[in-house]
Amino acid sequence: MPADSPTPTITPGLGPLRPAPAGIPEPTLAPPVVAESADPFTNLRVVALLARIERGRPVRLADVVDRLNATHLDWLFPIAVVADLAVALQSNWMADYRNSSGIVLADGPYGATIEIEDSSRVDPWIVRQAEREAAACRERLATFSRLDRPTGEG
Repeated sequence: MPADSPTPTITPGLGPLRPAPAGIPEPTLAPPVVAESADPFTNLRVVALLARIERGRPVRLADVVDRLNATHLDWLFPIAVVADLAVALQSNWMADYRNSSGIVLADGPYGATIEIEDSSRVDPWIVRQAEREAAACRERLATFSRLDRPTGEG
């Protein structure tokens, strides 16, 4: 640098950004997610689907998994994860209503099934289950947003 040219000033912060180069792809691609048991993001997606399945008849868990995987193309839902949540929902139902007729899990001739009672008490109950999972998702996102470093300090 010639002696008579001004020295650039360094200041904190990026300042304004220039326009993106023509043709650069948007960085909105997200990595695939393998659903995990007890994960609220997984549970919310599964509960939202279970809230919509036909009531009063057994539905194969494999069919639930197939619909989840077809709906959420960037996710992979193993049947064991969906079964774990189904067991948790059955347990929650039994704790709330003291009977096992609301969520029935069974081994059918074509694999494991779930049957959700066809009554007026199911919709408000399953909405509360989904709301609890959504609150856990928001809490996890809020906790993540407060991190300064990937290692968790800050």
